[in-house]
Amino acid sequence: MNQKHEVITFKVEESLLRMMQGISNRSEFIRLAILSALNNVCPLCGGTGALTPGRKEHWSKFSRDHKMRKCGECHDMTIVCQKDKAA
Repeated sequence: MNQKHEVITFKVEESLLRMMQGISNRSEFIRLAILSALNNVCPLCGGTGALTPGRKEHWSKFSRDHKMRKCGECHDMTIVCQKDKAA
């Protein structure tokens, strides 16, 4: 099965270019970095860093029963259902 490849180009600042000079296969590095980033996109904002008005409304309703808390083990932020505490 032949996979069709497409070439994508983009501009980088000189400082980023210098940081990438020691990487032997920059194309593979960039592909892996993009795949990693896509696997970690925020499910709420879709990776934009901002909520649309509709998503903000959904989040407001959801957050009535859910709060953001810092995990005591890994120290990352997590969402905790307040209804679980009432049970």
